[in-house]
Amino acid sequence: MEDYNKIIESLGVKFIKARHIRMLQTITIKNFYDVENSLMILYDGEVSFGNEKIDVGDMLFIPGGKHATVTYSSGDNVQPKVVSNEEFLTRRELYFDTLRDSSQVGKIPHSFGLVAFDAKVFDSVNFFTSLDIPPFIIKHNTYLGRLIGEILQEDFNDVAGRGRIIKIKTEELAIEVIRYILKNRLFVEQLVTNSTYFKDPRLIDIFAYIKDNLGGDLSNKVLANVANVSEDYVGQYFKMLTQINPQDYIEYQRMEEAVNLLRTSKKSIRAIGAEVGYKDTAYFCRRFKMMFGIPAGKMRRRESLMNV
Repeated sequence: MEDYNKIIESLGVKFIKARHIRMLQTITIKNFYDVENSLMILYDGEVSFGNEKIDVGDMLFIPGGKHATVTYSSGDNVQPKVVSNEEFLTRRELYFDTLRDSSQVGKIPHSFGLVAFDAKVFDSVNFFTSLDIPPFIIKHNTYLGRLIGEILQEDFNDVAGRGRIIKIKTEELAIEVIRYILKNRLFVEQLVTNSTYFKDPRLIDIFAYIKDNLGGDLSNKVLANVANVSEDYVGQYFKMLTQINPQDYIEYQRMEEAVNLLRTSKKSIRAIGAEVGYKDTAYFCRRFKMMFGIPAGKMRRRESLMNV
């Protein structure tokens, strides 16, 4: 338990968004994907994840970077329309209505609440992504459900201390998800394995260097110098501790930062690609679409629509 406490103490949790959604059409989203973790609670209606039905009051947790096929029912008793992740993200307003009345949270037919957040160890490693755990359903957890409702209420009301309260409650939300994993012995082996490498100072140095130099040279030779190991060994060392190739990890970090820049800046696609380490804009765009299932330009449009 001490190792888990050390991991939790090192977690940096960042609130991304909260949504209260009414389902407008019955759809199945194939291979839904996003970079942040999301926790959804079903208030009314029908939602299924793969072949599993989510009961009212239960939740679906999707770790950042993981694909999931989810069916949302608007109560029209028709076969779900199957849509790709790209179609859903670019035409989201056809399928979901985003509600902003705090008094109606949990009271609208065919609706759910959602909170999205980042959780990073030492401000570098995406914690849930690093565990390589699949999406999963959380059952019978009224405490987590209440936290989601409280975050929604705070986010919808412009009151003093709103940001601080949301930050505290989002941190609590992330910890409760970890506690749920431990209590129900879900993916405990991955937690045990990862708790060891989170304490390796050489690996932490690599994580920090990558984070601070996404636009620069991140070859194995450079990483070897950072960790003070041989160039021939650094790839094996990194993969042995993290179960992922260092260059794959670097690409994920670069793409995650690209999404952040698309959401928060007005920089051009070319400038964003260059800033995260891609000199060839066409190659950056191909890799972006391959990873997220949506072109970078459409991702920016999607974010602007969600923030209207």
